[in-house]
Amino acid sequence: MAVDSGCKVDAVIDKYGLASTDPVYDTLDDGLLARWTGADDRTEMGYRSLTAWFNKRLLKQVYTEHGRETLDTRVDSDYDTLRGDDDLRRDELIERLQATGIPGASLHDDMVSWGTMRTHLNDCLDGEKEPRKATTNWEQESVATAKTVVERKAETALSSLAKKGDIDGGDTAEIEAQIQLGCPDCPTRVPFDVALERGYVCKQHRSANLSTHNS
Repeated sequence: MAVDSGCKVDAVIDKYGLASTDPVYDTLDDGLLARWTGADDRTEMGYRSLTAWFNKRLLKQVYTEHGRETLDTRVDSDYDTLRGDDDLRRDELIERLQATGIPGASLHDDMVSWGTMRTHLNDCLDGEKEPRKATTNWEQESVATAKTVVERKAETALSSLAKKGDIDGGDTAEIEAQIQLGCPDCPTRVPFDVALERGYVCKQHRSANLSTHNS
């Protein structure tokens, strides 16, 4: 059964017995905070990258317990499939996992969103960190503002639908708007934050696009 109550991150940690893999930290929560804040000279991680790290940590532990290969390439590939938009590929992978005794469906459902991770770090763990200073960040702020507007409008609409009885629980649902960037040359799509962090939308067509823009 998938986790469905309380703090989902803590519930997943308890359900799967996830422990810290770093001898410096006694608990996985301590490690999450350190990675998020950049403590002990660590590279500071954002909500999305930390969420991916946590979910892959979960995936790797379950794979280990069931004797499935845990190479980074395998875990990364399966994670991308489980969290991707291709329903057919995801369902096929879940079926293959379940055929080997791994609860693929509940494992997929138990993976957390970046919004859940954000709430866990800020509210459950009372985490704090200084905001990044940028020489020019109006562009990021504009995108963040646009997302906030969308989420507020969606919240109002969902509340109305819940009152009409069209969506049960719509007034308490977690709303997450996302700005997606698509490559003009292939189906690749990535979140705005990811593209900004790595500096490109599509690695395969990065050079081609740069050449076109510079010509």
